[in-house]
Amino acid sequence: MDNLTSLQAVLLGIVQGLTEFLPVSSSGHLVLVPAILGWPAPGLAFDTFLHWGTLVAIVGYFFHDLLAVAGDWLAVVFRRRPATPMSRLGWLLIVGTLPTVVIALLLEPLVERLFVSTFWLGPFFLVTAALLILGELLGKGDKEIEQMTLWEALLIGAAQGLAIAPAISRSGATIAVGLFLGLRRPAAARFSFLLAAPALFGAGLLQLKDMTGAVPWRAVGLGALAAAVSSYVCIRFLLAYLKRGRLYVFAIYCALVGVAALTLSALGWL
Repeated sequence: MDNLTSLQAVLLGIVQGLTEFLPVSSSGHLVLVPAILGWPAPGLAFDTFLHWGTLVAIVGYFFHDLLAVAGDWLAVVFRRRPATPMSRLGWLLIVGTLPTVVIALLLEPLVERLFVSTFWLGPFFLVTAALLILGELLGKGDKEIEQMTLWEALLIGAAQGLAIAPAISRSGATIAVGLFLGLRRPAAARFSFLLAAPALFGAGLLQLKDMTGAVPWRAVGLGALAAAVSSYVCIRFLLAYLKRGRLYVFAIYCALVGVAALTLSALGWL
């Protein structure tokens, strides 16, 4: 991390921001890009603040929604006010976050070992491609978030938890499962993005406790800023794109990256 230049930090921040919400796996790209280019490993501090940079973008884009969700949920729980669509969305997000937390805590040692090696990048990129294709083929529903059940939120949260493995896209897995459950593409993406907020905040906190030594604030700050800006742009783009566009283009991209990673690994170049 100490040897990471400002330019490298900005570029990795852009990679994080774009690939966190495009269903192509930010974790896989943050392992793959430095490995291919021969850059130093970004390190825990950098990764932590990239997550929080992305979180800033989510909060900024969905600020009014998140404020309404928090306000209505608190009013229902503590003031016994009648339930509203926003208070119900609050429950969906809470229930969806629970399996993510449990899976992340249980699988943390295994995932740490997966991140050390580039061997699994190729197969897991192909898993992401398969999920996106199946989501498009099997997801023919027209449901909105307001029609989701708590069980459906739980299943989407489980998909988010399993996506902590490198190269399995968090947004790809959650959007695909949302499509399986009958959600429209924009609704599946919106719920996926909102569900990312507590997950990214929690991931940052977990990493923060393991941080040691001095933090290179210049590189960290530039990377986090780049991640925040690129994430915001990407959220706007994908929500607009999914009103009519399909996920096949991202599936093809993940399949190509997966095959390339497998080839480079077989040749000993990765």
